[in-house]
Amino acid sequence: MSPKLNIDAVILWVDGDDVAHKEKLAKYLDNGNLLIKKGFKTRYSQKNEIRYCVDAILKFAPYIDNIYIVTDNQIPTFLKSSTDANYDKVKVIDHSIIFKGFEEYLPVFNSNAIETMVTRIPNLAEHYICFNDDMILIKPTHPADFFDEKGVPIIRGIKMKFEEDKFFKKLAVKLGLKKIKTSGYLGYKRKQDFFFKLMGKSEKICINHTPFPFRKKTMENFFKRNNEIFLNNIKFKFRNENNVLTQSICAFEEFDSHAALLKNDYQLVQLDSPKKNIFLIKMKLFFAKKNQKKIFINIQSLDLYSTSKINYIKKWLDKLYI
Repeated sequence: MSPKLNIDAVILWVDGDDVAHKEKLAKYLDNGNLLIKKGFKTRYSQKNEIRYCVDAILKFAPYIDNIYIVTDNQIPTFLKSSTDANYDKVKVIDHSIIFKGFEEYLPVFNSNAIETMVTRIPNLAEHYICFNDDMILIKPTHPADFFDEKGVPIIRGIKMKFEEDKFFKKLAVKLGLKKIKTSGYLGYKRKQDFFFKLMGKSEKICINHTPFPFRKKTMENFFKRNNEIFLNNIKFKFRNENNVLTQSICAFEEFDSHAALLKNDYQLVQLDSPKKNIFLIKMKLFFAKKNQKKIFINIQSLDLYSTSKINYIKKWLDKLYI
């Protein structure tokens, strides 16, 4: 029998509604009007998703040893007021701790930079799972959902062409319906393209918004060999086209070394648009509960949903965790 893996969880979190955070953010923005733009605000706004993320780990991943919440001089409200012993597993890690020795890059508002530094969390386990606060477990999980018997990460990803090489994308460009974006911040899929091209690949491993397993040594070794990528990831206070996703790094390193196998089922339910009719949201959540293969939900930009939709989604989550 293989020895039990020690596995930690790491969650990136920010309370963008905090006045002190808003003031800090404003000092570093060239364009102050961004603070009132939905597309920018939603990166930092929250509707207490962090509590659901933590409660889900406690209930559906009891094998997790420590839950580290990485944040900037903030503490989630539910932790401030709670006396629940279950939360003894939860530890708040300030940016100043993981950026020790690199303080010139603080403050930072760039999730790519923060994810790059999480291996510097004191006493972080060799095996850890990285979450955003909008990535939530909805079914019981096991260590084998994230790591194999040798401790190698299970990579949920699909080999596919780069976005610009896909037939319908090429056709849309040819017809003048779409332009290829080559500068400015690249979206989630094109960030993956960027990294795999950087590594000399002709296709990518396409990942999705799911909790992602890492080996600390894999990431440390990659950044030691690729110091320029490391510095490019941490030196920008906001997301930048030169940033790479740590998840893509892990997928590349673990798969390229023939250590990891791809799991081409994301096992994910995604609520990706606040504009969707509430009936469609209800149907999606209904089938999410019924389908035993679906173990994650990702709720993007919950702050942009209507009050009635937010209340329905939270009540649905409450029934799972409370």
